Amino acid sequence: MRTSLILTAAIVAMMSVTSCVSNKQYAELNAKYEALNRDYNDVKMDLAECNSNTKNLDRLLIDQRDRYQELRDDYASLKGSLDQSLKQSTQGSVNIAKLVDEINASNKYIKQLVDAKSKSDSLNMVLTNNLTRSLSRDELMDVDIKVLKGVVYISLADNMLFNSGSYEVSSRAMETLSKIAKIIKDYGDYDVLVEGNTDDVPISRTNIRNNWDLSALRASSVVQVLQNDFGVNPARLSAAGRGEYNPVAENTTAQGRMLNRRTQIIVTPKLDQFLDLIDKAPETDSSSTL
Repeated sequence: MRTSLILTAAIVAMMSVTSCVSNKQYAELNAKYEALNRDYNDVKMDLAECNSNTKNLDRLLIDQRDRYQELRDDYASLKGSLDQSLKQSTQGSVNIAKLVDEINASNKYIKQLVDAKSKSDSLNMVLTNNLTRSLSRDELMDVDIKVLKGVVYISLADNMLFNSGSYEVSSRAMETLSKIAKIIKDYGDYDVLVEGNTDDVPISRTNIRNNWDLSALRASSVVQVLQNDFGVNPARLSAAGRGEYNPVAENTTAQGRMLNRRTQIIVTPKLDQFLDLIDKAPETDSSSTL
């Protein structure tokens, strides 16, 4: 606007002095006018371009503001996801640590059981070897020694221990029982169960009702010999009768019935020690528990 007023004033001034100036002066003034007009047009174009650029910048600014808001929203969403992931990762790490502790405790517990069983197996083997070496060849004809499932079974033939239908221990059996008692006394941490067994032939004695009675009385007789004659601690001893109901052979033959008429001395590690170990829960590190 200011440039336009200047041009107008210049034109008026030129018109007012046209009659007073020479052609040379007029030409100079006209050249100045044209130069000013060109400058005016240039400024006008620059202004239009500036206005256009300003509008573009405004649009760009609005776009950038919108983009900035989107980025902020995305950042907030990502941050929330990251926080949740970190929380889950931390919880997962805690759970893994607890699981590792439980596995380690279980492995330790299993190792204790394995060590206890290995120790028991070793002792059983030594006990069996000692028993076998202590008995003569003739005695081993009537005594069978074996280990089954961690338990030592000493099976004594009926005809060596007792007379037919009797539950009194024969004098012949005393020497054999003394050797067995000596080995048993060396293993004070073991319990001793004496178990009587018969064939299925009914007993016909006025003071013995049936094979249950006979098997129990025979087991009791051996227990009392071990205690009274050879000094085995009675707290370690038990007596049981199983009658004809625990056969190892068929009762249809004389050989089978002879095998079934037997008394077994069962030597086993004290069960309460193993039960205490089994009942003891594996211990975990409480510091890893939330």
